[in-house]
Amino acid sequence: MNSPIIAVFAGGTSPEREVSLGSGKAAALAMSYSHPTELVVVERDGIPAGVDPRRHVVFSTLHGVFGEDGAMQRLLDGAGIHYAGCDAKASEVCFDKWRTRQAVSAMGVRVAPGRNFEAAQKPKAAELAAQLGEQVVLKPNRQGSSVGLQIVTSRAGLEIALGGIRQGDWVAEKRILGREFTVGILRGRAMGVVEIVPKSGVFDYTSKYTKGLTEYLAPAVIPEETAAEMRHAAETAFAACGCRDYARIDFMLSAEGEVYLLEINTLPGMKETSLLPMSARCVGLDFNALCRELVAPAIERWSGRVATPKA
Repeated sequence: MNSPIIAVFAGGTSPEREVSLGSGKAAALAMSYSHPTELVVVERDGIPAGVDPRRHVVFSTLHGVFGEDGAMQRLLDGAGIHYAGCDAKASEVCFDKWRTRQAVSAMGVRVAPGRNFEAAQKPKAAELAAQLGEQVVLKPNRQGSSVGLQIVTSRAGLEIALGGIRQGDWVAEKRILGREFTVGILRGRAMGVVEIVPKSGVFDYTSKYTKGLTEYLAPAVIPEETAAEMRHAAETAFAACGCRDYARIDFMLSAEGEVYLLEINTLPGMKETSLLPMSARCVGLDFNALCRELVAPAIERWSGRVATPKA
């Protein structure tokens, strides 16, 4: 076999299953123009039957827990199956918002002041407000697609939000008021800068997945100096977390013109209208070409290891 079959994983067991199914269908169709492709709907936390390391390369569009957190990647590694995107270690780091902050800030990428806490040891509202101010972003430390994201704008709101936290690992950050952007990374190099303009002012789960609630400017209308700073920060963060192949990296630009990293998305949405494809179109890659490029490094790894498949 000269080339593998691309097994596009979609679905999964996380709250983001429906989002993943949409990404998987779109990506599988686009991949099919370049490679033999199968859409594989994942129904449980494990490698689906029939995926063969001698025949398949996996392109995963699984989001959330057991998709982006390194668990599926670890299983694929154990089975000797090549796959596109970040390896298990980098996936685990990037899915953990606090570990991501630590890794990128050590390399000089700016992050908002913040703290990490368990629900059982959550801080008092007064303590958190004294440290971060009354405008605070609260989010689960290990979750995707803005699930659980809360924007707090007052001391009373902080009391209520903290009172509702009863379990889990959380991150609290000083709210950076400004504009939100994202940058796609392909093989370690930044693509176009896209501005995200939610009508509500907050790019939460509803704004992300409800048609018409968010406007996107691709490319972003900002000075080239600022765009260059974001691209450099994105490439630095990608390397700092040990990422490979591709990712999408989100930023805030404060009113003072300072660039703050929000998070790294190792398996970003993959519909034609998703943010990573928007970033790619800024540098001349349409959706089909992008999908071909995203899986290319994994095919290279497969080709180097699988010369003549056994019967």
